[in-house]
Amino acid sequence: MILIVESGATKTDWCAIDRGVVVQRLQTPGMNLSSISAEANAAVFADAVEHFSGVDEIHFYAAGLLEFPTELDNVFKERFPKAVCEYASDLVAAARAACGHEPGIAVILGTGSNTCQYDGEKMVRNIHGGGFIIGDEGSGAALGRMFLADLVKDLVPEAIADAFAKDHEADYASVVRNIYKSPAPSRYLGSLAPFILEHRGDAYIDALIDKNFRALIERTLVRYDRLPVGVVGGFGCACRADLERLGAEYGLTFTRFIPSPMEGLIAYHGV
Repeated sequence: MILIVESGATKTDWCAIDRGVVVQRLQTPGMNLSSISAEANAAVFADAVEHFSGVDEIHFYAAGLLEFPTELDNVFKERFPKAVCEYASDLVAAARAACGHEPGIAVILGTGSNTCQYDGEKMVRNIHGGGFIIGDEGSGAALGRMFLADLVKDLVPEAIADAFAKDHEADYASVVRNIYKSPAPSRYLGSLAPFILEHRGDAYIDALIDKNFRALIERTLVRYDRLPVGVVGGFGCACRADLERLGAEYGLTFTRFIPSPMEGLIAYHGV
């Protein structure tokens, strides 16, 4: 039995497969290993592993995985002492899910963004995402940041600004507070993306969306070898037509769009 665990900041997906067939699934709260204590993470995982049995292979993928997760490894080894465990980043998960066993470029496009070049087995190059302050081009948070930067300078067309103010705190003090005093500013910025996408067709909005994705393409994607591009993330899937259109201008071919990595990981590990 193979246990696949894919953990992000919002949720953790668990899936047990046997000879490529899904036999059990579970979802628990998400976590980022770089910002939450190892002890807290281990406690959550200790409860989750009790739902599974007969596991002899584990593939664990997580955001913020910067070093070997000793505490989590102890949890897995205590429950499954004979299991072989692999630990990898969410970017490796995206590459395997989007590209399978073939070379390609993997792109995570959700609240944040990240990319890598993948040779069919491992990452061979990663141009760092940089986070929502100095990077994350193409992401929902980057789009929200660009919109608010225009809003506070009175550069957003009046009709769009008025529509935004109906459902959001649009005054300057609230915008500043939500960014600089929020416990999760990236999430706040990303939460504005649905409003922006709802107003496609407006010349200003269309140009803003294009500017966001051109930054991703010009600052990152065209710097990799010209390989098929796969996208993982709900925001990327929602903008598929925009990415395909703009990619064609730069000679990029987007070949796969998947909302979350798990289905692709099931196919990858089930082979």
